[in-house]
Amino acid sequence: MTLMYCQPTMWMNLNASCRPFALAIDPLVARDRARARLANFAGCGVPEATALTPRVSLRLAHTPGLQNHLRHFQIVTPTTSTTNDNRVKMSHRKYEAPRHGSLAYLPRKRAARHRGKVKSFPKDDASKPVHLTASMGYKAGMTTVVRDLDRPGAKMHKKEIVEAVTVIETPPLVAVGVVGYIETPRGLRSLTTVWAEHLSDEVKRRFYKNWYKSKKKAFTKYAKSHAESSGASITRELERIQKYCTVVRVLAHTQIRETPIKQKKAHLMEIQVNGGSVSDKVDFAKNLFEKTIDIDSIFEKDEMIDVIAVTKGHGFSGVTSRWGTTKLPRKTHKGLRKVACIGAWHPNHVQWTVARAGQDGYHHRTSCNHKVFRIGKGSDEGNASTEFDISKKQITPMGGFVHYGQVKNDFVMVKGSVPGVKKRVMTLRKTLYPQTSRRATEKVDLKWIDTSSKFGHGAFQTAEEKKAFIGTLKKDLVETV
Repeated sequence: MTLMYCQPTMWMNLNASCRPFALAIDPLVARDRARARLANFAGCGVPEATALTPRVSLRLAHTPGLQNHLRHFQIVTPTTSTTNDNRVKMSHRKYEAPRHGSLAYLPRKRAARHRGKVKSFPKDDASKPVHLTASMGYKAGMTTVVRDLDRPGAKMHKKEIVEAVTVIETPPLVAVGVVGYIETPRGLRSLTTVWAEHLSDEVKRRFYKNWYKSKKKAFTKYAKSHAESSGASITRELERIQKYCTVVRVLAHTQIRETPIKQKKAHLMEIQVNGGSVSDKVDFAKNLFEKTIDIDSIFEKDEMIDVIAVTKGHGFSGVTSRWGTTKLPRKTHKGLRKVACIGAWHPNHVQWTVARAGQDGYHHRTSCNHKVFRIGKGSDEGNASTEFDISKKQITPMGGFVHYGQVKNDFVMVKGSVPGVKKRVMTLRKTLYPQTSRRATEKVDLKWIDTSSKFGHGAFQTAEEKKAFIGTLKKDLVETV
């Protein structure tokens, strides 16, 4: 759009219609110069204009006596002499629009299992040392952190930013077995499974439907096989895995008794062993039998990981909340939060692509590329302290995490939110692809971690800080008899 300017000769002839321009120039200067029949635009070097109306947009920069403002008025162009109308026009309903909701996650039904399943492990590389590729934890809650952004070229580079993080409590896993897989034309097939000699009751509960009425004789055969002939049968099975198998996975379970969760049944999963040869993997898995696996031995700080879990369930929901379809007009008969047309007369059935009401939530989902901000130890009394905030405080906020409790074990702090509700088991997996983006390779140094109460508007970070602010209470002075 070309902005036009009036000539000094035209300005002298427009004293009666100069009121709209008084908003853009100094009123006193304009009045005095108009009375003296002086040009208000003298020496400004503006081009000639062929037309001028009382609603012309003036933008005269670096001109004496003007305020360098931009006023939006109607513009008359010198070429067409037509008016560009900038008035707001009424909108109308489009006849085409992108579909609402993705079809990539069908069927939207309840997940078959409560624990997130790892359907793909990272690609194996024999040149790397032997290592595990996944772990499990329990979602405790979310909090806020402050850090300096280290991203050259960004507007917030070397400035403080506030980010939301999720705290996942990860008690040490216990390795109880090893599984060997053979590659076949139809995929992987398990060859054999070798269990450890001793298994805790919390993992045995996983194999019983009713623990209290059962005879609790599970895995007694494996215990005897370890004792007979110095475990010759166990050694024979491990040699079969070394000879025939290409994929080795460790069976490990959580120590759910170490968490505030009341459930007594541990979660069991297979963790693939990558790196080295098959013999190295089998020896690595055998040496882990009945030993704990710390989270810092699997993941490290500033690493990008994936979180696999079952989302929060919402039960049977309508089509508007389930698919995000547009609400119908107010006067629509028999409801607004519906789909007006669910299909043509023929084919005489409702197609699978049409949005319908049904189960919403409790779906199996994989959330990728969460950056690990911190891996804390439960034994550290200052696992929420930083170099900037030297106060000794733990990651558990005042009053505990809402609907969870206190985090007394090791934990992983990841950026952003993860699927699932609090207390739900989370499967943590190494990323499938090498990360090269600046966000992935950025080094994170936390300056402050919020530990105030998450129940309301917490004003204190620690109990000592609250006591110092409030002072001595009466209940503290009363001696118990």
